[in-house]
Amino acid sequence: MLLDEFNALTPAEADAVVRPCVDIDAWVTAVVDGRPYARLADLLARADSQARAWSPAEVEQALADHPRIGERHAGSGASARMSGSEQAGVDPHDDDVRRRLAAGNAAYEERFDRIYLVRAAGRSADEILALLEERLTNDPDIEIAVTSGELREIALLRLEGLLS
Repeated sequence: MLLDEFNALTPAEADAVVRPCVDIDAWVTAVVDGRPYARLADLLARADSQARAWSPAEVEQALADHPRIGERHAGSGASARMSGSEQAGVDPHDDDVRRRLAAGNAAYEERFDRIYLVRAAGRSADEILALLEERLTNDPDIEIAVTSGELREIALLRLEGLLS
């Protein structure tokens, strides 16, 4: 979809385009209500600034729509399809990677009581695993900020991909 088409959508139609990028009501509303955008860069700047204001509760809410790393086929809908594409660097047939991701996901969930989220697009399984192991040592307050940053990157990449 082109930016001009996005600008011409009804608010409900525009919401349906933006929401799969990240399901945070205030962010989706701010991006939709900012229309019309003269340039994609303007839309992305607004989306980025609004994402920097996410609360920990909003981040936790948005995580409910994300599959675990290594489970890219979990879930349904546009967000799950996007996640599957983003996790292309994780070979689902590599037993060692699957085992290490499962163990890492379990350790992360036990430590932080939420799923491990990382921008997987453009990263190999080894990079994703190394980041997981590194982040397991984070303080919980630092980790929610890191998770929020990763979620912001994912949302902006998805939004740019949809509208360019």
